[in-house]
Amino acid sequence: MKSQEMIIVAVVVIAVAAGAFFGGRKYQQSQLANAFRSDNFGSGMILRNGRNGQVQGNSNFRPVAGEIIKADSNSITVKMQDGSTKIVLFSDNTDVGQFQAATKDDLKVGANVMVVGQSNSDGSVTAQNIQLNPPQRQGGNGNGGNTASPNPGQ
Repeated sequence: MKSQEMIIVAVVVIAVAAGAFFGGRKYQQSQLANAFRSDNFGSGMILRNGRNGQVQGNSNFRPVAGEIIKADSNSITVKMQDGSTKIVLFSDNTDVGQFQAATKDDLKVGANVMVVGQSNSDGSVTAQNIQLNPPQRQGGNGNGGNTASPNPGQ
C-alpha cells in the first residue's frame, strides 16, 4: 500500500512539473512576441538594424511595408512605396496584430501593413509577423535612415 501511494505522489509531482514547464514555455513565447511588437513597432522605428530592408545577420529576413491590394485566406499582395508589389504568405501560426488583437480576417484590401518574414526563392515572403496600420515614422531617429517605414521621407 505504501509503494502505491509513493507511485501516485511521484506521478502527480511529474505531471505538475511537466505542466509548469510547458506553461512557462507558452508564457515566455507570448512575452517574446509582445517584446518583438513593442521593440520593433511601438516607437515608430521599424527594424532599426539593417540596410535596404535587411535585418543584420540574416539575409533572408525582409520587412515589407505598404498597402494591401489583394487578400485571400493564405496570402496578401502588398503595394510597396516604390510601386512594386510583394506577395506575402501566412498561416494560422503567423502573428497578426494592430497594437490590439487582430486576426488574418482583418487583412483587407486598402489596409496598411508592415510584414516581417523570410524571403522565398520565388520572390514572395513567408510572414512571421504582420502589423496592421503600423505607426508612421516621425522625423529623424538618429539611426542613419536605416529604417523600413510605410512612408519614406517622413
